[in-house]
Amino acid sequence: MRHVHIHVTGIVQGVGMRPFVYREAMAHGICGWVLNAGDGVHIEAHAPADALDAFVAALSEHAPAAARVEHVEVVDLAANGWDAANEQGFRIVASQDQTAHTTLVSPDIATCDDCLRELFDPADRRYHYPFINCTNCGPRFTIIRSLPYDRAATSMDRFPMCPECAAEYADPLDRRFHAQPDACFNCGPHIMWREASVGDEPGEAAAPLAVGTTRETSDAIIDRCVELLAVGGIVAIKGLGGFHLSCDASNEQAVAELRRRKRRSNKPLAVMVRSLADAERLCHISDVERGLLAGSIRPIVLLRRRAVCESGDSPDALALAPSVARDLPELGVMLPYTPLQHLLLAAAEARGMHALVMTSGNLSEEPIETDDDLAWEHLVAAGIADALLGNDRAILSRYDDSVVRVVGGAVMPVRRARGYAPQPLPLPALDGAPSCVLACGPQQKATIALTREGTNGEATCFVSQHIGDVENGGTFDAWNAARTRLEDLFDLAPAALACDVHPSYLSGQWAREQARKCNLPLVEVQHHHAHIASVMAEAIAAGQLTTDARVLGIAFDGTGAGTDGTIWGGEFLVAGLGGFERAAHLRTWALPGGAASVRDARRNAFALLSELGLLEHPGAARLLDSLDEQTRSVTATMIERDINSPRTSSMGRLFDAAAAILGICDKATYEGEPAIELEAAAWRALDNEIAHFPDDNAGYFASGPSWLDGPYVLDQKALFEALLGGIEAGAPADRLALDFHVAVARSSARIASDICVHEGIDTVALSGGVFMNRLLLQFLTRKLKDAGLTVLIPQTVPVNDGCIAYGQAAVARTRLAQVAPQ
Repeated sequence: MRHVHIHVTGIVQGVGMRPFVYREAMAHGICGWVLNAGDGVHIEAHAPADALDAFVAALSEHAPAAARVEHVEVVDLAANGWDAANEQGFRIVASQDQTAHTTLVSPDIATCDDCLRELFDPADRRYHYPFINCTNCGPRFTIIRSLPYDRAATSMDRFPMCPECAAEYADPLDRRFHAQPDACFNCGPHIMWREASVGDEPGEAAAPLAVGTTRETSDAIIDRCVELLAVGGIVAIKGLGGFHLSCDASNEQAVAELRRRKRRSNKPLAVMVRSLADAERLCHISDVERGLLAGSIRPIVLLRRRAVCESGDSPDALALAPSVARDLPELGVMLPYTPLQHLLLAAAEARGMHALVMTSGNLSEEPIETDDDLAWEHLVAAGIADALLGNDRAILSRYDDSVVRVVGGAVMPVRRARGYAPQPLPLPALDGAPSCVLACGPQQKATIALTREGTNGEATCFVSQHIGDVENGGTFDAWNAARTRLEDLFDLAPAALACDVHPSYLSGQWAREQARKCNLPLVEVQHHHAHIASVMAEAIAAGQLTTDARVLGIAFDGTGAGTDGTIWGGEFLVAGLGGFERAAHLRTWALPGGAASVRDARRNAFALLSELGLLEHPGAARLLDSLDEQTRSVTATMIERDINSPRTSSMGRLFDAAAAILGICDKATYEGEPAIELEAAAWRALDNEIAHFPDDNAGYFASGPSWLDGPYVLDQKALFEALLGGIEAGAPADRLALDFHVAVARSSARIASDICVHEGIDTVALSGGVFMNRLLLQFLTRKLKDAGLTVLIPQTVPVNDGCIAYGQAAVARTRLAQVAPQ
């Protein structure tokens, strides 16, 4: 007989681990106990050696689907260290909070098939219950207050279980054994409904007109909600991590009204459909995409839309309002992931609605609403929504829907939030790294990151959910809330700080003040180095690179403070984790008015053509005619006198300029809109087979760059001469947009190859928001591989600024380890 203590770590709480351990123990004849603690799951076991070995193996090999077992440590107990009382069967004992909070918490899990069957089974006692869940599904991270994960430590603590639910919770053979959110109509949360009416004023306390305490009243609320949606209404609907704003996705008037009220004129909206079959009526779906749509996370998946000619005459086609995603080639689609969403989509289908807009419940640029009373005040009383469908279960962590896309068969995150965060990411093992680094992230698409050094040489990084653009008090409050949440939940005390070098970012200002006040080391990380470091850290942890490796990083984005006082964004960096050298960059030009030239791409294009001496080219006539004489004069004066006209090497702004010159998009109503529309035009050309691909010697920025005097300067004059020449010759704008993409990819690959040969490097890392452009990413990757180079693209963090905090953490650990006493 052996007597052992077993410690299981990883994502082992909130996933049915203890019931699983209990069942395995009974199956293998194990005596003892299991409990949750702050540092994982602890087991003491007493059994014959063979049975114990099989039991320990099963803990990893047959763990619940939502679990992620990272380590199983087995320690033999002394003969006198075993309590004979533990030989009387196996039991689950009360959780303990006497250990460090190092365990991982499961993200929220989409409704499982078993619960879905019960939800629509009239004979089941939870028939149509909007909060049905079990150990295999339901809310987790968004309702947890502290570790260990027990009902008392969640927002379910205010809902005492009825006798029937309590019996299931206590039955080791039941699917709801120790399911912390377990509930029913008799004892659990209920949905609430309130409609706007004359006299409702902003700030008035929400007083629900209806509460779904019974199946009948709950069904009536859902029916009324769908009835309102069917006549063009807009409803704020509470989800797992916050509110959505919803309307009928086929009703152009409703979608246009939602855009007007939310102040979101052009940015594409996501839709929710009931089934994969409905999704396939809208989009082309690969096997990988199908798995994402119907899996346990259920993010928004960016899918290639079916062309009108493919579906326009089909009786099975789903019609969407034109303004849902306008003429963009991709559509954001998700399937229901909560019981309430399943009920809503079923009721909507019965009324002939097969797709609902589900966009974040907030005013543009503000954090998503999570509190019912504030959602009423900010969304309904403020006139954005006509009604609110809330509930009395509190959301303790704000989480947007995650967004992903599949490129070349690989999943690429676009927004890492619900279902993915805060699952930790690995970091390279380093001697001398500080115990915890707080990386404060960027200004836009902000996340934060906190590192933890393991006892076995490994290190992990907790990257927060997507927070948004930290440019106002509301989003900075959300940033602070996410930071304190991770610090408190996982007992992380920062021993060092990292931030962007930009002097005006709110998160950077906070970091500098905090470092001064607490006497902590501060590492300021250049924006584009953080981009490349995020790719490197992921690759090193995966064994694709060594910790001292150098790569050529291509960082293409809209903006980032450079080390020379200009705005960078078209960068080729020879980089390691600890530092970088700027090997090449775009030729700089002025941005008159700074942000004004970002919003009005015509001003940017005017300044670029002025820099290149191409304003007099006949192909520039349309651009010049679109600007009134005063604007041209003021812009020219600002450039000439260097008045509020920072210089930039931004690839994002280069794409914006091309879009404006081609007349594809003049102004940005949301971030990156001109470049996004330029890509859409290029896809149309490719799909219509009207494209003329330049030969391999055409379109290069620089025909013979020199290594003398510092980095390459990539002169884009020849590219824009060709673009203007095409306009003058009457070439279609879509074709020229595609030619532009091809030229940028080919020239970038050529220069990258030259740098790699010169530096003795064989690996290229790609990052930056411009690589959200699927067409450019695919073209450039193919060209780099054709040149014999290995290409690294991030798989766990986005290529946009959602990766910056992770990269900052990797750089800061490396630099601090280099100066630490050995």
